[in-house]
Amino acid sequence: MNHDQDFYQWSMNCAEQLRTGHLAGLDLIRIAEEIEDMGRSEKHALASHLRVLILHLLKWRYQPALRSVSWRLSITNARDDIAELLEDNPSLNHQLPEIVIRRYSAARQGAILETGLPAATFPTDCPFTIAQLLDSEYWL
Repeated sequence: MNHDQDFYQWSMNCAEQLRTGHLAGLDLIRIAEEIEDMGRSEKHALASHLRVLILHLLKWRYQPALRSVSWRLSITNARDDIAELLEDNPSLNHQLPEIVIRRYSAARQGAILETGLPAATFPTDCPFTIAQLLDSEYWL
């Protein structure tokens, strides 16, 4: 089965061959690449959830009169998704500071666009610690 024709079937066939020890004919380079891609996907998902969380926390902090159940749900859902990702991938914990730094500018830009507030309203560096971001009891 060709990887490009039916990825699902290819992956199931490879998994079965690996389980049974039949390594002949397996494209080990391709399998290694796919495993790396899965790891990057988990990291990307974490970064995406962090961006959403920061965006909504910024809106929550800087537009208190507009706080809504929807924002609270977005914050809670992002924290839940982050907690689940970190539980399943604890090695990503040590990458949190770098990911927050990298994704903060996108979250800030989103907050500027969504709120219509001047850019100067929002700090250029993330005003939240990792502990605050992950703390389900932290609401500013």
